[in-house]
Order: sequence, then structure tokens, then C-alpha cells
Amino acid sequence: MKAVIAVISDLSTDMRVRKQALLMAEEGFSVTVIGRESGSDLQVDFPGIKIKRLRVPFRKGPAMYVYFNLYLFFHLLFLKHEICVSCDLDTLIPCYMVSRLSGTILVYDAHEYFTGQHGLAERRRKHAIWKAAERWIVPHIRHMITVSDSIAGLYHKEYGVNPLVVRNAAPDVSFLVSHDRKELGAGEDELLLVFQGSGINEGRGASELIEAVAGLERVRLLIIGSGDIMEDLQHKVRERVSDGNISFLPRMAWEEMMRYTMCCDAGVSLDKDNCINQRYSLPNKLFDYIAAGIPSIVSPLPETSAIIEQYGCGIITKDVSPEAIAGQIIRLRDDRTLYHALRQKALEARMELNWEKERLKEQEFFRDVINSKS
Repeated sequence: MKAVIAVISDLSTDMRVRKQALLMAEEGFSVTVIGRESGSDLQVDFPGIKIKRLRVPFRKGPAMYVYFNLYLFFHLLFLKHEICVSCDLDTLIPCYMVSRLSGTILVYDAHEYFTGQHGLAERRRKHAIWKAAERWIVPHIRHMITVSDSIAGLYHKEYGVNPLVVRNAAPDVSFLVSHDRKELGAGEDELLLVFQGSGINEGRGASELIEAVAGLERVRLLIIGSGDIMEDLQHKVRERVSDGNISFLPRMAWEEMMRYTMCCDAGVSLDKDNCINQRYSLPNKLFDYIAAGIPSIVSPLPETSAIIEQYGCGIITKDVSPEAIAGQIIRLRDDRTLYHALRQKALEARMELNWEKERLKEQEFFRDVINSKS
């Protein structure tokens, strides 16, 4: 069967799409991934998968969404396929319309609670348009996936659907050779922290983390990735940090990023409770830290806290303030018994929270989709 996965995000860093495409190929689908030309110079590594990147003359704003959705609609209309996977609400309209016109099976993979994003509710007209699209289509979706139990619950409450929860667990990284921490200037007696992500934007706690680390001894912070506030963060570091204990690395291929993460002592995830979507999210970085076998310092959001409490693989800050963050960092730096206990729990957690186990649910899901077609 021919399958199409439609996504507007940057294919070079979207691990969820990559894992899904490879899984579907293993299940016998001939897979084409249609994305947007993002201008990224990173290679898209989807072995055996056809990649089509649509060139859109606008980088952001309403014009970009309108142009991309029209382009995607006509592309799908004339592309032979039996199954279409729509990734997020910003690709769902053309995918749904083509599925109604051609009789193809539609799968909706909601990577987030789209209409609950930070800043969208304040833009009333924009929010109303996306919410209307969601109300129009989602109640008719037969096959749906999402990323956390809480977000699945929101969709069920609003629209009566029952999405399968497939978490963004990371693949096995035991075959990777980690970088040497000495490359980053980290001494053996220093606590080396990593904060990573392809969306380091406002509300992710990066600014508060920098303020927390700036005044600490024997602590070093590595920030890997890109985002809307990266220039502001780098400027803040130049202004406030004199001893060079905070460094930045650009967005890179996932495997290379994990080689850096694996040489660190702990990972940090500090998303704020500034919108419904973020409140109930399960950040990719949390599973990356678990895959690397290092403990996590996380903010008190329900889904991330539940993982930390269940597996005992990290510590939770009372809030996202520099003082609260610094307190937990100092605790992790100075209490070596605690640190080694959390690290052991992280190593145990990755035996359960890995893509090799999580993928079994999605594998069964697509087998059921094939059966529904037949």
C-alpha cells in the first residue's frame, strides 16, 4: 500500500515523523513524506523513504500556511496513495479534503494540542480559524494518534474521539560513542548539564536556567539547538557570564546531538505552564535524557512529573524560577549519593521508556488500519 505522511515542520529534526515513516516502511508500506522546504542545511536521513519538500515563498505567518495547504492539497490530489497521515492541525485540512474526495484512509497524528499553543489563544481571529477547522474535522477522524494521556483526554472530552497515545520515546543509542566532556571544557569535579531542543522559544525556561547557572561554581551548561530566543540567550550569556561556563551548539542531526547529551551528567527540561498544550506536553528532550541514561531536572508539569515520580529518574523543581532551579542543581552537584541513585534509575527507566517498546503500539495501530481498508 502507498502511504503519505504530510508535515509542515522541519524534516531534518522531526524524529517522530522519521520513526513513523521507517516503521510504516517496515510494515510494507511504500512511504512518501511530504514536508516544507525550511532552508535547513541539515541532511534528511530517512533510509528507503521518498522525500518531497514543497517550496513555499513565505517563512511564517498566514501566507505561509495558506500557500502550503493549497500546495499540499493539489499535490495529494494527484499523488496515488491509499493512506494519508496528517501530522498536526496545520496539515489536516488538505489531507481531510483529499481523503473525502478520493476515498483514502486518513490518519491524524496530533503532535500537540494545537489550538492550546502559547500565544494562539490571544490572537482571537487566528485561534477561531484553527478551532473551527478542528471542530469541523476531528469528530469524523476514525484513526488518531497523539503524544500524551492528558492531550488524548482533551480530544476525547471535546470531540468524543479516542486517540492512541504513542509517546516520543527515543531509540536505542547504545551503538553511539559519546563525545569527550573535555571537549566542552568540563572537569571531572564539575556537573555538566545539557538543555536541548529544536524549539528553544519563550516559555521553555532557558532564560531562567541561564540565570541559575551563571552564578554557580563547578557547574557547566551546554545548550544545543535553535529557536526564536537563541540570540537573546547568547546576548544574556555574553552580558552576565564571565567564566565561560555556559556554551552553545547549533541545531544538529539527532544522533550527533545525542553524542553530546551522553557525555553530560544531567539533562534539563523546564517548560512553563503557560498554555494548555505545554501543560500537558511530554517533551522529546525528557526521553532523550532517559535514552542517554542521565537524570533529569524538570519543571512541575503533570506529564513530565508523572514520569519522574514513577521511575525516580530525576528531580522536580517547585517552579521555573532561577532560585528554584539553582537549588536543585546545587543539590544534584553536592549530593553524590543522590546523583548516583538517580543515574541508576535513569538507566533502568530506559529499559522501559524506549522506542523499541513504544513502537509496538503504533505497529499494531497501522496493522489495524490496513485491516480496516481490506
